[in-house]
Amino acid sequence: MTRLSLVVPCYNEAEVISQFHDALRRELAATGQTYEIVYVDDGSADGTLVALVKLAAEDETVRYLSFSRNFGKEAAMLAGLRYASGDAVIIMDADLQHPPELIGRMLELYERGFDQVIARRSRVGDPATRTFFARAYYWLINKWADVELVDGVGDFRLLSRRAVNGLLELGEYNRFSKGLFAWIGFESILFEYENVPQTDRKSRWTFRRLLEYGLDGLLSFNNRPLRLAIYVGLLLTAVAAGYAVWVIAVAILHGVEMPGYVTLIAAITGLGGLQMVMLGVIGEYIGRIYYETKQRPHYLLKETNLNPAEHPATQNDRSRRAT
Repeated sequence: MTRLSLVVPCYNEAEVISQFHDALRRELAATGQTYEIVYVDDGSADGTLVALVKLAAEDETVRYLSFSRNFGKEAAMLAGLRYASGDAVIIMDADLQHPPELIGRMLELYERGFDQVIARRSRVGDPATRTFFARAYYWLINKWADVELVDGVGDFRLLSRRAVNGLLELGEYNRFSKGLFAWIGFESILFEYENVPQTDRKSRWTFRRLLEYGLDGLLSFNNRPLRLAIYVGLLLTAVAAGYAVWVIAVAILHGVEMPGYVTLIAAITGLGGLQMVMLGVIGEYIGRIYYETKQRPHYLLKETNLNPAEHPATQNDRSRRAT
């Protein structure tokens, strides 16, 4: 029999966490497998932790971790994977956008020998502009990145124990899980499910956050932007040299008659803007190196109902916090 772990990152989910837990328990009971549910409170400010403490008191399968502040979903998923003890681990959101009804199907595919069972949502119901930009982004990142990302694939997936162990060996501070899931490899299978319509809750994924997340993915798995800076620099040097030869030739043949003011201003402005962009790209990579060299923990625990004797990682986190 497979022991199953559910890792559920939570941030300000007090309104829906009870509804989600009830739906999750129904589906898990139908599988007939032993299981645990690891909720990770990512520094919520709305009573999510209180709700998790109540769930843990009522349901012995509930484990919870609470961060000292909001460290982000990547840190929450990492913490959940560290403390999950199952043979198979499913990562899913607590806002019911990931249907619990798919757990049985995931287990069936896992029993066939796959290390990653990936749920891909359709884009039915998404705004046309969002669909267009998403597809353009995946096309671009797959042209540049060292791993292949599939449009519509997110964190909702089942991972075997060896896949989880592989992820835990990747200790970088700047984590982009979509890329990490693809990087570890192993036998994978993908199936599609219908997009769950958004509720009346406002999405936390603003355009700015989506743009920053996209840039993280673009820069986390390749150094091609740096290589591009070299090529653009060489191209501009060649253009400048050709332009200088042309100006000298015109001056020799016809004298110095053209003012060149507009050309000069346009060149200075254009090159200045391009230099700022290139410096920004280089700065992004340097910033990532800066954060990696600090070797700070990905998160700090404030509260948990896990027993340190059963979960050595809990003791390690507390030791780090004490020092």
